[in-house]
Amino acid sequence: MLNWVRRLFAAPPAPVPAPAPAPVTESPRQASFADDWVTPMQRDQLDFMFSSWLFETEHHAEVFASPAEKAILAELDAVVRSQEAGAHLLRRLPGVIPQLLQSLRSGEFAGPELARKIAGDLVLVTEVLRLANSVANSPGNPVTSVEHAILVLGQDGLRRLITSVAFKPIIDLRSGGFTRMLAPRLWDQSERCALANRLLAEGEAVDPLDAFLAGLISNVGLTVSLRVIDRMSDQRHPIGSPTFCNGLASIGRDLAVAIGRDWHFPPAILAAIHEQGESKPASALSPLGRILFMGDYLSKMDILARHGRVDTGDRHVLAGLAPQEIDCLHRLAEVGEREWLPAAGRQ
Repeated sequence: MLNWVRRLFAAPPAPVPAPAPAPVTESPRQASFADDWVTPMQRDQLDFMFSSWLFETEHHAEVFASPAEKAILAELDAVVRSQEAGAHLLRRLPGVIPQLLQSLRSGEFAGPELARKIAGDLVLVTEVLRLANSVANSPGNPVTSVEHAILVLGQDGLRRLITSVAFKPIIDLRSGGFTRMLAPRLWDQSERCALANRLLAEGEAVDPLDAFLAGLISNVGLTVSLRVIDRMSDQRHPIGSPTFCNGLASIGRDLAVAIGRDWHFPPAILAAIHEQGESKPASALSPLGRILFMGDYLSKMDILARHGRVDTGDRHVLAGLAPQEIDCLHRLAEVGEREWLPAAGRQ
């Protein structure tokens, strides 16, 4: 499924650096990438704070999983081991998306034809106009037509927008309270992780589309899990103890890998997601795995800062981050709640 998408993000090969005057024992990224110094305790603490915000359990006294939570984890484990592994719970690609991406592959920018196709999908029309107006930033002269929006966004902006809409793991928000509350939060973090990954991939020997998509689908397994939580929760007992969240994160990664495999995602993406649960230093991960590690870390920190849970002006919060990671965090902070896409195109 991704063959026609991957070609859209095909980037020219990175310039070959001049030979170093003396041999080095490790790559520049390994020498300066902050995940070599962000400690496991720091990551665990940030994950705990994010999960507490996600489930709104900051004052939840229980540390260990309750019987209800254990039952949910057991059911999710059965989903992981099933033949479909959760893929059947997600929406498939809308029919118009492949046609649009096929059109955008060509060097000729057929604006009227693209406008006609976009007009056939109400979700796309809404997103294209919303994004074009955010880019144009002209309240007195709003973008009201798809044709005008296409000119404002350009091919690159349309590619990223349509790709994000195509792979956005929307499930029925009417399925239950946890889905209504958590699914939008998870998708926001996925978008920001995708942006952070793309920023961190600049100048690296990593496919920028792989980095972008790794962040975009990083929470797809957790999103699937919400339907099971809604079905099994009696709404009387709190859900979200630290032990439960740890187990849920592990199952979520397994589900994301299984769903990504079903969608024919590149092996590098699946490996990077799988690596996030391995007990080894981040510096030992694959190049894409290291980027996903830090993209996940920075995107969670950005969201927590937006909701007053952390202060990114505190040097202790930024401990272990190298200059390029701090710069990435600042660039995330400049992006509005739904304006991540234009920033993804900055160079």
